[in-house]
Amino acid sequence: MVSADQQQLETALLPVSLAAIAQAAALMTEGQLVAFPTETVYGLGTRADDAPAVRRIYGAKNRPATKPLSVLVPSATAARAAARRWSDLADRLATAFWPGPLTLVVPRGSLVADDVVAGGQTVALRVPAHETALELLRACPFPIVAPSANLSGHPPATSASEVMESLGGRISLVLDGGATPVQTPSTVLDLTRIEGRGVILRQGAISAAALEEHIALG
Repeated sequence: MVSADQQQLETALLPVSLAAIAQAAALMTEGQLVAFPTETVYGLGTRADDAPAVRRIYGAKNRPATKPLSVLVPSATAARAAARRWSDLADRLATAFWPGPLTLVVPRGSLVADDVVAGGQTVALRVPAHETALELLRACPFPIVAPSANLSGHPPATSASEVMESLGGRISLVLDGGATPVQTPSTVLDLTRIEGRGVILRQGAISAAALEEHIALG
């Protein structure tokens, strides 16, 4: 549930600018929550290496703490650092689809707090293909935990106004980058279930046929 101090937050709404991105990065460094556009939907971000900050994400979204969260990074190099093991297959898919709407589930490394993955051993990583999101990620010396910016069970937000309607008063800042261009969540592909194959956990913006050009699906 959302705590009283979260409910009483005054949520700032700022158009995207270098100053606004710097402000967003500073807030996340302090463990606060910031919504920002990606090419798919708006994400709700904070630092992925800080358990209390991650718990604020669950509270703001009314999301069960047993449901893992996705993590955004600025590059495949940063993804490797957030993973305990990074396979040749993961590298091949990252080269083919990143930046872009493909989330790869790989073994979790120590940079990601236990709360992000609900105590599990894997983490869902993505490099977004949106300049605002990438600039924000580059401004932060930590991976960003970033599920969709909406209340749990509600449709993902594809505009800043939809974020404000859903999470206004629960988070510190919304970066307004206009409507997201794809408006479909990323495809989530698990690389840990079957050796040498991928298992689609969520069909999204990248089709199974596109994935099968690079990997066998289980």
